[in-house]
Amino acid sequence: MNTLHFKYAVEVEKTGSISQAAENLFMAQPNLSKAIKELEDTLGIVLFKRTSKGVIATTQGKEFLEYAKSILLQLNKMESIHLTKEELEERQSFKLSMPRGSYISTAFSNFLGELDMNKSLEVEVQETNSLQTIYNVSENNYNLGIIRYQEIYENYFMDFLREKRLEHETIWKFPCLVLMSENHLLANKNTVDYKELKSTSIEIVHGDNIVPYLHPENYRADIDRTEKIQRVNVYERGSQLEMLTRVPHTFMWVSPFPQELLKRYNLTQRSCQIPNNVFKDVLIYPHGYKLTDLDKMFLNKLYQVKNEVAFIEYK
Repeated sequence: MNTLHFKYAVEVEKTGSISQAAENLFMAQPNLSKAIKELEDTLGIVLFKRTSKGVIATTQGKEFLEYAKSILLQLNKMESIHLTKEELEERQSFKLSMPRGSYISTAFSNFLGELDMNKSLEVEVQETNSLQTIYNVSENNYNLGIIRYQEIYENYFMDFLREKRLEHETIWKFPCLVLMSENHLLANKNTVDYKELKSTSIEIVHGDNIVPYLHPENYRADIDRTEKIQRVNVYERGSQLEMLTRVPHTFMWVSPFPQELLKRYNLTQRSCQIPNNVFKDVLIYPHGYKLTDLDKMFLNKLYQVKNEVAFIEYK
């Protein structure tokens, strides 16, 4: 039995799509379909079934996939056994999955700048939504993840973390602020009125935010379904900063922003009273995982930046 086929099956389950899984695995779709069929023939069971919502695992498929994920995780750990203590000490390996939060990105840059350039270095960081981060830590061998969610949905996330056997601890609980250009019509107000903000501005949002167990249409508690929608969906921070700077009538809800970035992009942040405006950033890691020195170094930088932005005077 080829364990590479285990990886293929896990990717199909994660994406819910043969074509997307093939793209993620950098292989042709027919080849992936053939590999899945070969695995099913070897096992004597059907792993997946097609539905109107995509490809989902069968009951037997789910049971097999749990074993497959466990085996892949153990194989990954086995790869480092042959390394000597000295070799391990000379390696700097760090993997982080995180939200598109600028204070976190600033902390990561500070962390990266202090790594030892005389040692080998392998760092992987992905900015993504919270659901993907949970999958990255539970299934894709990321040691650390940071998830962000609206507090009203905390139970959904806690249930999902328990299901994935992940540990968690709160980094920060905060209200989101309105980030806008210094040239925005409302930039001179101490506190922004929500109705005025919505009527004069285009909202920039991260288009792939998802809550476990909820359909995307059902979780945006801040949306008035009767109002006119003026929204731009983005999937990374670079384009959002460009739009906020170049298009003065745009805005975005963000965690408190580092002062350095506000100045660099000629932006300002303001408070705004809206319902359910309480968010949490939460650190997650595998059950039983022990933080490495690099992990602790990054978290130290993270809390330093968090403490700096938490006390910025934003009116």
